[in-house]
Amino acid sequence: MIETDLELLRGIANQLRIHCITATTAAGSGHPTSCLSAAELVAALFFGHMRYDPKNPRHPNNDRFILSKGHAAPLLYAAWAEAGLFPVEQLGQLRQITSDLEGHPTPRLPFVDVATGSLGQGLGIGVGMALAARQNGLDYRTYVLMGDGEIAEGAVWEAASLAGIRKLNNLIGIVDVNRLGQSEATAFGHDLVTYRRRFEAFGWRVEDVDGHDLEEIMEVLGGVGLGDQPLCILARTYKGAGVSFLQDRDGWHGKPLNKDEAARAIAELVPSARPAAGVAIPPPSPLSPPERPAPSAYPPVQYERGQMVATREAYGNALARMGEVDLRIVAMDGDTKNSTFAERFARKFPDRYYECYIAEQNLVAVAVGFSTRGFVPFASTFACFFTRAYDHIRVAGISQANIKLVGSHVGVSIGEDGPSQMGLEDLAMMRAVAGSTVLYPSDAVSAEKLVEQMALRRGLCYLRTSRPKTPVIYNNEEEFPVGGAKVLRQKDGDRVTVVAAGVTLHEALKAADLLAAQGIGITVIDAYSIKPLASEVILAAARKTGNRVVTVEDHYAEGGLGDAVAGELSAQGVQVHKLAVRELPRSGKPEELLARYGINAEAIAAKVRALA
Repeated sequence: MIETDLELLRGIANQLRIHCITATTAAGSGHPTSCLSAAELVAALFFGHMRYDPKNPRHPNNDRFILSKGHAAPLLYAAWAEAGLFPVEQLGQLRQITSDLEGHPTPRLPFVDVATGSLGQGLGIGVGMALAARQNGLDYRTYVLMGDGEIAEGAVWEAASLAGIRKLNNLIGIVDVNRLGQSEATAFGHDLVTYRRRFEAFGWRVEDVDGHDLEEIMEVLGGVGLGDQPLCILARTYKGAGVSFLQDRDGWHGKPLNKDEAARAIAELVPSARPAAGVAIPPPSPLSPPERPAPSAYPPVQYERGQMVATREAYGNALARMGEVDLRIVAMDGDTKNSTFAERFARKFPDRYYECYIAEQNLVAVAVGFSTRGFVPFASTFACFFTRAYDHIRVAGISQANIKLVGSHVGVSIGEDGPSQMGLEDLAMMRAVAGSTVLYPSDAVSAEKLVEQMALRRGLCYLRTSRPKTPVIYNNEEEFPVGGAKVLRQKDGDRVTVVAAGVTLHEALKAADLLAAQGIGITVIDAYSIKPLASEVILAAARKTGNRVVTVEDHYAEGGLGDAVAGELSAQGVQVHKLAVRELPRSGKPEELLARYGINAEAIAAKVRALA
């Protein structure tokens, strides 16, 4: 860079500051001082370094930028406005209900790949994007701007670890070390040595810069891609930088300036501010990702009726089978692949499998990163361990991420491992995620067909798989559309409708046989689609059984299948009686546990007799 270019970047940085102050003052809310500290960093990246098409933010080989410190959203919006993507006047609509310029970024905007603002998630998503670049043979780089406060989050270090292990030299983490958190100073303030040691311990190359010195920033950015390590840039900055009465002052986090304060601040900035109009932004290299269309069909499923197969094993079979024709699929696991059976995909397609180790937050984040680049990622672990990553899953829903999560070892039916390993909350958890699809197969055929549905369906999908082997009850040709259900037993005179899924479906079928011997008929429904639920199918059956419905599930009573059915049918005057796990379970054999917690065939039969 020559001096005049540096002066221009300094002017652009102050122009970005003015936009941030103006927009947050007009909105009456926001985080202007968090924007001001990073103004030079963003100016350098967007107008002096990154390769991208400012008119096409979705270009597949654009350098990617993730604003992990999402509360600085006005700075991101200002950069894209100055780059010419939309008129700067629209910045005045910040945080208005009619505007997509929301308080924190979401993918409603074409230049935002993922929702951010729940801190600590951006770096893991960046790891997924950087891995996807390698998978696609593209040379874009992924830049993640973090705040120093957020790197107290453990998820950051899960991501830092995998990036170091994978030697992602196309990943650049930038830490805006502005010293001040929301309520007080950060733990280490401007102690860059401590931050340096931490990142270096995870295998990163680290560079320190004065985050307001554009010459230093540009010099370090000129070394991006050198060596085989990811790069961390530690930028020493000041919160509220550029405005004398805000700079390095506590008590301003999340506080907009009033009109008089904004006028004073802007008066300080205007003399040196310059717009970015006419700045030449280097274009991305003309590489394109490989074509990976969704297949017209998958290879056939092959099981025999009565064959004993766990649905978790069927998941592994499905991935390996589908991976032959669906090149969009990548898989990752959290060091449980020999239990989830993701290892079958890993062995067959090692170049499309990513071990994320015991770091479930990063497991989900990496999947989200891959999904932004056109892949269909399947991420698996024990269902109970997804609870560690729930905030990542929640934000993936906000991001409308196309990820597929598979949780195994659900319920008391896992047996002797005990309650810490039993996924008993996962249906409630996943049902609550915005836009989610929740599926629960009962045999190998339904499991494999539902994995196909997940791959073809856009959005966040969750598949619940079981540890015990269960008999195959469906023909290989059976279809399982999302939102459907299967009526497996039904005849005139049935007294109760029993709705089940997974292992409890087999218990319901056994109960039907027990009750039939006593002259009591029940309708049995396989509710394999928990969300969306086939409420019309269940309601039609309930009308024929005097509006009496029993749900039975290997899950806690709160938020699972029973609540899904009751929530849909209660307004129709249908009585729903829930059989579920209602106390903290113990270790034991699966059949002992199903009996103890009232969800086996005998318990179902007893409940039906009480109602009939």
